[in-house]
Amino acid sequence: MALQDCLKVPFNPTFSNRQTDEELLKSELEYVKNLTPSSNLPASMVNQMSDREMLVDESGKKICIKYFKGTTTLSFKYKGGICIAVDSRATGGQFIASGTVQKYIPINRHLIGTLAGGAADCQYWERVLSLRCRMHELRNREPISTAAASKLFANLLYGYKGMGLSAGVMICGYDKKGPSIYYVNNDGDRLSGDLFSVGSGSTYAYGSLDSNYRYDMEDEEAFDLARRAIYHATFRDIASGGIVRVLSIKEDGWKLISETDCKDLHYMYQEQKMQN
Repeated sequence: MALQDCLKVPFNPTFSNRQTDEELLKSELEYVKNLTPSSNLPASMVNQMSDREMLVDESGKKICIKYFKGTTTLSFKYKGGICIAVDSRATGGQFIASGTVQKYIPINRHLIGTLAGGAADCQYWERVLSLRCRMHELRNREPISTAAASKLFANLLYGYKGMGLSAGVMICGYDKKGPSIYYVNNDGDRLSGDLFSVGSGSTYAYGSLDSNYRYDMEDEEAFDLARRAIYHATFRDIASGGIVRVLSIKEDGWKLISETDCKDLHYMYQEQKMQN
């Protein structure tokens, strides 16, 4: 009652399910008005709060924020295992929020998840997946398969379909059946394949991969192709850039191969082009 007296909100001991949306909204605005007097806020902020238009996500649901996404990630299978390459730039609209984001998350010793879309969504849910995979290993006394991990991840995201999550993830791993790559997105879609590229720069990366990809590549050939594909994407896509990280997954687990600034790659490739 003391809090009610301070806020000057009329007490209503009964709850009616027959309240309309307009009545509920009016009630919420009265609470906000009492909690935060508009006289303490700048006039421009008050106008923005009252005139703000609700945005709409892909499913038509109204949201108060809009995601500005940009990245380039790729992975492919070759005779030596799986090669993964990612950039490190995080953007918010026209602004570069960070140039050193780690766009891969180790799920366990033989599983890697990549990040594309909302960084917070991908990082959180892939860490949840890591926990679930560890629990599976403790219960069953053997590591989870790549197919099972990707299906578990797809089920997690499907439970939040239409709620504004933003994720385009590749689950890459090596198990008893060999190397596997699965693409999972925020709608719970799950696809298996030998080659994927995800993100705003993926179309440029696909151009390089489609022209030069072969399954029978040696390790260094695969790493160089992945590195070049990410570089070409960073050169053409304004939302991609930073550090190009290349990883491999083999029977004995995953390994970070190289971390190279895309600026250094640009000058190195230009010098090679001049020599040829």
